[in-house]
Amino acid sequence: MKIKLASVPIGDYDQALKFYTEVLGFAKKHDIPLGEGARWITVVSPEEPDGTELLLEPNSDYQAMKALKESLVRDGIPFTAFEVDDIQEEYERLKGLGVEFTMEPTNMGMTTIAVLNDTCGNLIQIYQVTPE
Repeated sequence: MKIKLASVPIGDYDQALKFYTEVLGFAKKHDIPLGEGARWITVVSPEEPDGTELLLEPNSDYQAMKALKESLVRDGIPFTAFEVDDIQEEYERLKGLGVEFTMEPTNMGMTTIAVLNDTCGNLIQIYQVTPE
């Protein structure tokens, strides 16, 4: 069993694609029209173009997803997490691009984490594993 696809809920394809590629730095892997305005859009790490794909999933309008996202944001819980090599450098880069953080880089022992708003209604955690 392998993890090849994960998803993040979005409301607007173009807004999400812009944020995840131009701001976070992922590369667009697929953008396939599915009819009636629907699209299958995935992004990948440019460091692992054949690695796990992140599906920009347009399900934010479903009542259950809307309630889940609102609850997670209210409680400050990230929807997903991405590993970075240098969290302070990534934090400064993203802040410079206008990204809103709900948590600045914080040492948690084995990791240092920060939490950002992805402009799609999700909190996203970035983390750096602390060298032993």
